[in-house]
Amino acid sequence: MNEHQPIDKKSERRNFLKTSALAASGALYGGLVGNQSAAAQDHAHKIPEMQQGNKLPAPLGDPNAGKHLGDPEEYDGYSRFKPTRGNDPDSDYYLGKLMPGFRSSDAGPAPFEAPDLGKLPWKMVNGVKEFHLVPMAVEREFLPGYKMNVYGYNGSMPGPTIEVTQGDRVRIVVTNELPEDTSAHWHGFELPIQYDGASELTQNLIKPGKSFAYEFDVHEEGTFFYHSHIPMQEAFGSVGFFIVHPKKVFDPPVDRDFGLIFQNFFIEPSQTIADSWKMDWNWQSINGRSGPYTTPLVVKHGERVRIRIMNFSPMQHHPVHIHGHTFWITGHEGARIPKSAWVPRNTELIGIAQATDFEFIANNPGDWMFHCHMVHHMMNHMTRQVGPRVRPEQTVDAYLTNLDQIPSVKLTNSDPGFRTPGYPQEMKGMTMKPDFLKTIWNRREVQGMRAMWPMSVMGLMTVLRVLPDDLYQIVMESDEPVEKGAVFAEIVRRFGAPSDYEAAPMMNHKS
Repeated sequence: MNEHQPIDKKSERRNFLKTSALAASGALYGGLVGNQSAAAQDHAHKIPEMQQGNKLPAPLGDPNAGKHLGDPEEYDGYSRFKPTRGNDPDSDYYLGKLMPGFRSSDAGPAPFEAPDLGKLPWKMVNGVKEFHLVPMAVEREFLPGYKMNVYGYNGSMPGPTIEVTQGDRVRIVVTNELPEDTSAHWHGFELPIQYDGASELTQNLIKPGKSFAYEFDVHEEGTFFYHSHIPMQEAFGSVGFFIVHPKKVFDPPVDRDFGLIFQNFFIEPSQTIADSWKMDWNWQSINGRSGPYTTPLVVKHGERVRIRIMNFSPMQHHPVHIHGHTFWITGHEGARIPKSAWVPRNTELIGIAQATDFEFIANNPGDWMFHCHMVHHMMNHMTRQVGPRVRPEQTVDAYLTNLDQIPSVKLTNSDPGFRTPGYPQEMKGMTMKPDFLKTIWNRREVQGMRAMWPMSVMGLMTVLRVLPDDLYQIVMESDEPVEKGAVFAEIVRRFGAPSDYEAAPMMNHKS
């Protein structure tokens, strides 16, 4: 008798608020676009009155709703609900190190969430969890309207998450739908040599249209991943998470468990196919999307949060920085780190094929930037800026008619004090048309953010949203329309300096 994967009711509710996309193969992968009612979409896309001036809008939500009565707010000088350090660096609670979340360890591990990616379903066959994984060519929309041809699994790039529990025996049947030979490597697992997947060294490659079954016991726990062991296919995007929950829930348990895969690609301006021979990269993606199309991580104020970041870039490291919070490094792709070796950081360097687990208490409400700090990784479509693209009001025709004379730069300020050598260094070339912005805004996770936020999130950038319970309910658990900037303004009202509030100027077009 087959036993199917249990259904998580909370996740089912969350998925109800999102749409799912059916891949070409018919396999499900991740919610792509927020699902609002027509009335809510229309309401949310109007220019809100609150953006007309700098006066705070009417209060939103109920600050007294959802309070965790009876739960200690402070542990040895560290507060769950406001930025603090604690009284003693040697304390278990310094910077929230061992501060528990709201979730009990008896409830099991927190559901793993990889925004914009799905999970690979399984069925129990004779005591073995059996998965079916399909390497294939995939069309992935990095940004609205920017569809790229890459390699992935089951219709998704990155592939869907394989999620198991320590002690499980797994069978993964890989059926090759690529036009070339492939194999699958289970990165970091200690398994029988014949199932390692290291191409010809340990197995015959899987021919197009053929299948191979990998079967092994999982004694590890932590953050792992799978990928093709053909280098060019790796550069094309063939990777996915393999998460192993521990038999005994890690202490302290987290309320949220997120996973992000960072990747780089080189795709010429006139192409949709990555050049896997390149030694440079111009497109950056998180879980297969580039900012501002990356989906924010939305958590409740005071929760304990884990974020697992895996770097699958061909040859680029990533110094990852989270604004507004200090986190603890609690694990790498090898294993959970003993608590005595945890390190507090706000920026962590993650090398190629490495994974790092961050944990922190979300004690600082707001919309916080979360990004790689490599300058060119905070941009999209970074090819050499030549010709009229960087010069306002210049057309290609005008440029081509006089190749001997470079068009001058139009200075926005004629005061000699503003003159600098070279060209102004503002990024140019990426436009946000109405349909582009409509897609960006048409997700519950971004509701109530400032009107201009899409202008600041590019490439390997996303947002960590820390919301009080009542605002979280409005944003994530209701179909209530939310004006642009309304949630941000309410957080300023409660936790900031309302007298200094400035509304965001509206963009030149409605979204």
